[in-house]
Amino acid sequence: MSEESLLTFPCTFAIKAMGKSSPELDLVVVEIVRRHSPNFGEGAVSSRPSKGGNYTAITVVIEAHSRQQLDAIYLDLNRSPHILMTL
Repeated sequence: MSEESLLTFPCTFAIKAMGKSSPELDLVVVEIVRRHSPNFGEGAVSSRPSKGGNYTAITVVIEAHSRQQLDAIYLDLNRSPHILMTL
């Protein structure tokens, strides 16, 4: 049985990570994503605080080149103690 991807690579892909609001959360997410996709441009990163300000959602838009690349990004994000959830 083969696993078919709904994505056609390369493609634009938004990676979302959420964690407790802190000054280093943006830096941690950007550093992890940059390891696997070093060429995302200015304006590719956005953040949004939760209603109460306790949590922050960070979105990084990259040009994804393979399913393996995306899997590696998500594995590294989920290993970080700063990240509570990824989408």
